[in-house]
Amino acid sequence: MKIIDLIGSGKPFVSLEFFPPKEKSAWPGFFDVVNWLTPTNPLFVSVTYGAGGGTQANTLEIVSRMKKEYGLEPMAHLTCVGASEKNIRAFLDSLVDSGVENVLALRGDPPKGQADFVPDSEQFRHASDLVAFIRAEYPSLCIGVAAYPEMHPQAESPEKDLEYLGRKVDAGGDFIVTQLFFDNRLYFDFVARARAAGIAVPMLPGVLPVISLAGAKRMLAFCGASMPPDYMAALEAADASGDSQAVAELGVAYATAQARELIAGGAPGVHLYTLNKAEACLKIIGGLGLPS
Repeated sequence: MKIIDLIGSGKPFVSLEFFPPKEKSAWPGFFDVVNWLTPTNPLFVSVTYGAGGGTQANTLEIVSRMKKEYGLEPMAHLTCVGASEKNIRAFLDSLVDSGVENVLALRGDPPKGQADFVPDSEQFRHASDLVAFIRAEYPSLCIGVAAYPEMHPQAESPEKDLEYLGRKVDAGGDFIVTQLFFDNRLYFDFVARARAAGIAVPMLPGVLPVISLAGAKRMLAFCGASMPPDYMAALEAADASGDSQAVAELGVAYATAQARELIAGGAPGVHLYTLNKAEACLKIIGGLGLPS
């Protein structure tokens, strides 16, 4: 099914994001995590691939298996990195052949060691170019797009960032998934500004459970997100004690409370960045009390 139709049911939900292991030798453990999380009945699951297009073929195979073997509704990430019309058609044709109806269209991150994004094709310079191509050539697909509640690190201003988001929606984006954030006021303010700018599609907030302080700091630096000082101080205190379990417990508790507040405040659901960690996700989802 198309994700936009699933969202239309109006029930609050959780969706899950996974990243495929680089090596196929790690796939059994990865699919153990998928198997453990399948009974939580996520509305959909999304599968990323590495910067520079790494593991793209793995993404394709994994979303197909998720649908056929686990009965999940998958969404494959697709970026403009290394893009050519031939490659994008081949990827989308394979999606359609596998019965996958959903794709998240992204500009993508530059390859490792490259500071700036340099388009590989004049045809696909921006995510909006990719969205427009998919909408025109594969009209049956449901298209998700990304947004940054705290502004994309390379955007000139919050207003310009919203303008670019509007272009993606106007080009055919059906719904929006946000980058991670830790202060829910950022999400609610962003939604209000987007609605005022005429962006009316559903906006799903991305929630990241902090499992490791070092990992969280890397992600914050990478995507330009911030963390409330009190939360950061609590994580640093737990980390300084040498108790990694205490950091994870604090992260799970915070993510659970954050997700509850988002849904209570009117978010259609929450998109949980799993980090491929089943135990943390099971605790969070179990703490939300969502109807089955």
